[in-house]
Amino acid sequence: MENKEFVIVVDFGGQYNQLIARRVRENHVYCEVYPYNKALEKIKELKPQGIIFTGGPNSVYEENSPKIEKEIFELGIPILGMCYGMQFMAHTLGGKVKSADNREFGKTPTKVDTTSPLFKGLDEDQVVWMSHVDYVAKVPEGFEIVAHTKDCPVASMQNKERKLYAMQYHAEVLHTEHGKEMLHTFYTKYVASQEHGQWQTMRNLLLKTSAKPLVTAKYCWHCLVV
Repeated sequence: MENKEFVIVVDFGGQYNQLIARRVRENHVYCEVYPYNKALEKIKELKPQGIIFTGGPNSVYEENSPKIEKEIFELGIPILGMCYGMQFMAHTLGGKVKSADNREFGKTPTKVDTTSPLFKGLDEDQVVWMSHVDYVAKVPEGFEIVAHTKDCPVASMQNKERKLYAMQYHAEVLHTEHGKEMLHTFYTKYVASQEHGQWQTMRNLLLKTSAKPLVTAKYCWHCLVV
């Protein structure tokens, strides 16, 4: 993989998997989406600079829920988990996930810790888009809580040393007022190279591999990636 900036989205069956990929590409970062049962193999092969876990409709503590090998957390690659992705991260690393007494859906007032890299430059009071029936009741060892709501004690958590971050809400949708900024922070802090935005489009590839490229038209990069 020649791309200096590359993110793999691990799909746990969430409805917003392609929207997450779109948000990545809007930051001029190359992105591919793989199902959870094939993702680890691709991550080892392609060596991305960042990984994002999507949401999903399952409960992580159920026997047949979507899971990926724990080894993914030992690769040293920054990971951002969202919704089910956060619950999977917590459950796998020794935290506790339970069914919520008060389920959240829709725009939800949230308090964030502005010392967290995810919320740098943002206000302490945020409005985010929640959609969950389970919640993280206890964070894994080494993690700290960096956001909460009235009914959700862990709306976001982080382990800065291991570069593991997670959100219970959906930062990729416009209903989360500053979701784009939160995602942008993850890309620029952990994914972006010094040559930000210079990932390999098809046109760049043609220009590199042919002295007289046959194709000179402009391409839509949204259509040229998985």
